[in-house]
Amino acid sequence: MSPLYRWPLRLASLAACLLFWQVAASTRLDLGLLTFTYVPTPGAVLDAARDLLASSKLWAHLGSSLGRVFAGYLAAALLGVLLGVLIGRWRWAEDSLLPPLEVLRPIPAVAWIPLAILMFPSSELSMVFITFTGALFPVLLNTVHGVEGVDPRLVASARSLGAGRLAILREVVLPGAAPSIVTGLAIGMGTSWFCLVTAEMISGQFGIGYYTWESYTLQNYPDIIVGMLLIGVLGMGSSALVKRLGALATPWYRSGGRRG
Repeated sequence: MSPLYRWPLRLASLAACLLFWQVAASTRLDLGLLTFTYVPTPGAVLDAARDLLASSKLWAHLGSSLGRVFAGYLAAALLGVLLGVLIGRWRWAEDSLLPPLEVLRPIPAVAWIPLAILMFPSSELSMVFITFTGALFPVLLNTVHGVEGVDPRLVASARSLGAGRLAILREVVLPGAAPSIVTGLAIGMGTSWFCLVTAEMISGQFGIGYYTWESYTLQNYPDIIVGMLLIGVLGMGSSALVKRLGALATPWYRSGGRRG
């Protein structure tokens, strides 16, 4: 199906969600286990978004959150790819590095808050660390998967032609694992934003996550949804950017198998 013809379906899907939201919030729909009694309407959220846009706080919130997310994400991307290549390529690294990482992986970001406060001298570094933990494991595991999935025959062929370890790593392993690494980087970017609210619970001043949490404590319900939508849009946009850059960096790879 041509991309041009897919847009009406996408827009119709968004319109249907907005319509349901409007009807459920305006009628205070109560389904027992799920209630919309206190959920603001799209119009109230739009008014709150206008107020935030007109204030000077928006850019301070955005600047703080973007700085924290990208600092944590870049550190996680570098370390995740490095560890993933080591673990996926050499058994000694898998045996020595993977067990403690697997123990740490299931720990949610919120559980790191007390330890982060104790470990780091400033709340800013604590928030960057929590964002870092959210991005690290998707990057790490996808890198391991990509490196382990490289065809051994390609490695053997390169070795038979006289390639050394570094040449094999640079010319065979990394290009073969690149699509999985890009996928991990895109997922990691999304989880960085996912952890933002948790990270900025430590903050006492600025950030989209802090803005969302503060709105909840002050019972400014439209502002809560504004903050959530900002995080969603920023996370979607930054993940799409990572995917696009990854596609440009891996021109030899094109995903297939899509349905018409």
